[in-house]
Amino acid sequence: MSEQTATRARALGTRWLGVGLAAVISVVTLGLGITGRLNLYISPESVWFACTAAVVTLAGAIWSCTLPLGEEGDHGHDHGHASDASDPSDDADHGSTTASPRRTLAGVGAAAGGVIATGVVVAALMLPPASLSVELAMSRAGEQSALFAGADTVALGVADTSTFGVGDWASVFNASTNTAAYDGAPVTLTGFVTPGSSGDDGVNLTRLVITHCVIDAQTAALPVAVDPDDYATGQWVEITGTVRADADGELRIEPTDVVAIDEPGDPYEY
Repeated sequence: MSEQTATRARALGTRWLGVGLAAVISVVTLGLGITGRLNLYISPESVWFACTAAVVTLAGAIWSCTLPLGEEGDHGHDHGHASDASDPSDDADHGSTTASPRRTLAGVGAAAGGVIATGVVVAALMLPPASLSVELAMSRAGEQSALFAGADTVALGVADTSTFGVGDWASVFNASTNTAAYDGAPVTLTGFVTPGSSGDDGVNLTRLVITHCVIDAQTAALPVAVDPDDYATGQWVEITGTVRADADGELRIEPTDVVAIDEPGDPYEY
């Protein structure tokens, strides 16, 4: 391979790892935002910011492609020939033994990073958007059950609970010291079924609560008096019922109607 061909290949690789990947990710982000599927990865409040950033990035990528190939790597390294006044033989010999391994290591690192980044981008293009799995929700159950980031504004003790979701009620179930105040409260909640913690006495109505994106997803689970054999783990249901306080102060949901449904378009609470 000639030096000119090698230089051109390096320039193409640099451009792909920079503006190329950025442009593809921006297009994917905009596509998900326009179709309403970006909510599967980030909260609705962050969608406008992500799409704006994608537009700016895409505009910058298009502009950078107007530069001649390889010019982005030219930072004006011709700083004169002051070194000509000294004998460079010693420095050259020393540099040849230290710089070459460093260049090799840097090249390997850049190539590995490029392969990983390219794989992520290709996966984003090829794989359909999907919500977090039921298994992940079950594995995170109990990690942070007292309060959920998406329900930090819940005012425990207020009478109006009509707007409470699964995450809000999970906060109440875990933090309330006056559970009798919620006895008899009507609820209509949507979530998926997971095994209950009390054996064969019921199941949990579960929902993932996110603050900013799916990385910070927390599991909210409510005990429901439903026969575990009636619904498979992971089945989405809409439950209408009443909050009941047991004699020991534990809260549970006593359903009057349970309807199996498909996974909603927005499977998270915020």
